[in-house]
Amino acid sequence: MRLKIKHFVVFVTVVGLTSCKQDYKTLTKIEGKQISIDSSYSQKASIEEFVSPFRRRINEVLDSTLAYAPKAIVKNDGEFNTSAGNLMADIILSEANPIFKSRTGKDIDFVLLNHGGIRAIISAGHVSARSAFEVMPFENNIVVAEIKGSDVQEMVSFLINSGRAHPIAGMQIVLDKNKDLKYAKIKGVPLDPERTYYVATSDYLVSGGDDMGFFKNNTPVTDTDYLIRNAMIDYFGKVDTIAPKVDNRFYME
Repeated sequence: MRLKIKHFVVFVTVVGLTSCKQDYKTLTKIEGKQISIDSSYSQKASIEEFVSPFRRRINEVLDSTLAYAPKAIVKNDGEFNTSAGNLMADIILSEANPIFKSRTGKDIDFVLLNHGGIRAIISAGHVSARSAFEVMPFENNIVVAEIKGSDVQEMVSFLINSGRAHPIAGMQIVLDKNKDLKYAKIKGVPLDPERTYYVATSDYLVSGGDDMGFFKNNTPVTDTDYLIRNAMIDYFGKVDTIAPKVDNRFYME
């Protein structure tokens, strides 16, 4: 009897250990396929009924008139600066400076953005929040970089040689008839390579985007936590008419 009990205990133990053994599974293959969302999918009434009030409200907010543009604002109406670029750079300077000053006690000296970041024109007529989303669809924040005057000199050389009208504000670049630098000024004062300047730009550019490597020299950065697009919307809500022009902030004599 004792022998039978002993055998039974051994059997139960073996079975218990076997049942507790973990069955490890490993991923051997991942497959994916593209599913086209087109007219072949029918609209579901219950989903449309739920979504439609939100869609209507969003469209109302996006399409409400904030300002008026007498003519189209574009990014190809000037060789060295454009109406669209000047508008965006000026908006960054006016809207971001109070935030930066409240946090640091300092003022933004100038603004630099990139020509490729302007993704649409602002058509003549009413200007809305949707206009801002079309021009700046990216979630780019305004940041302020503290850079040396020597790095600003490198920046000026980049702007001259880039062949693109990158938006600037607070800075003036003047070229001679050979397209060589005649002088550069910040807030009306000649660029000083020994000074420190505060330049407002985007978080994309300050990380070296669009080949703007002059921001990478151990640059201290203050993030305003303010989207470029939101700055545009705030500005549109403050003004009646938007009519930027190609001017002499960057030109050839």
